[in-house]
Amino acid sequence: MGKFLLRRLAQIVPTLFFVSVLIFGLQQLLPGDPAIAMAGEERDPEVIRFLRSKFHLDEPLPVRYGYWAAGVLRGDLGESVRIQKPVAGLIAEKLPVTLQLAAMAIAIALLIGVTAGIVAAVKKDTWVDYAANLLALWGLSTPNFWLGILLILAFAVHLGWLPASGYVSPFEDLKGNLEAMIMPAFVLGNAFAAVLMRHTRSAMLQVLTSDYVRTARAKGLEERVVVLKHALRNALIPVITLGALGLGELLGGAVLTEQVFSIPGFGKLIVDAVFNRDYLVVQGVVLVTATAYLALNLLADVAYFFVNPRMRV
Repeated sequence: MGKFLLRRLAQIVPTLFFVSVLIFGLQQLLPGDPAIAMAGEERDPEVIRFLRSKFHLDEPLPVRYGYWAAGVLRGDLGESVRIQKPVAGLIAEKLPVTLQLAAMAIAIALLIGVTAGIVAAVKKDTWVDYAANLLALWGLSTPNFWLGILLILAFAVHLGWLPASGYVSPFEDLKGNLEAMIMPAFVLGNAFAAVLMRHTRSAMLQVLTSDYVRTARAKGLEERVVVLKHALRNALIPVITLGALGLGELLGGAVLTEQVFSIPGFGKLIVDAVFNRDYLVVQGVVLVTATAYLALNLLADVAYFFVNPRMRV
């Protein structure tokens, strides 16, 4: 396992380098000049010249990348040109919000998707299977922003059970935090639960026809033990992969949901940065998201060793 981890870490380093070059290069294709945007309405040429010099905007592209990459290696992601705050500080402020939202969404998705997938596989070609597939189709077909608006109308406007939008820190009010986060978490988890359900059902159907499952049944084991202990453990491998990839996607892909529910997370941060041409914030957010995505893939690979003993060989 140690050699495997070293090989995977050796692959991550060049991948991150390529991602950093791609992030920096594509960022330069955005229209507009950040120096002009920062200069205000008067656009004094002296001010524009000073800003370009301060943020190295007058340097060649490779030199600018070198400045940025050197800062990243030191843990310095630069400074936001709009609000004059370190990018690392902004990310540290917004990341816990999106992490909580993504974790709650994954928990809801696993609870609904894996459970429905197991039941649908065990009850294949029955009304339960058809209902689970219909639920998955609904989850895949429903746009997140539309479902979010419906939930706000139902639970906030008409019933008054939950707040329509906003965010409360769990350290200030845990109950208020959960009330504010449950609807956006369900919106994100609903779509991902549909994907998990389809993959869990497919994996379970394949495993349930295996020889070792037939042997376990022939030994007289209870069906619950056969399904949960023998079949599910081997069917979890694609689910682990999907869970890790899904969590990585939620860290950077919850933009619409955070906008609908006015949650100050990664999504709102990067949208504001793009509109204000705050290049360093965009680069920092995307780089952190890409790093988290690669780290979650590595954790998924490590989890294989604990779920499936054959992987250790």
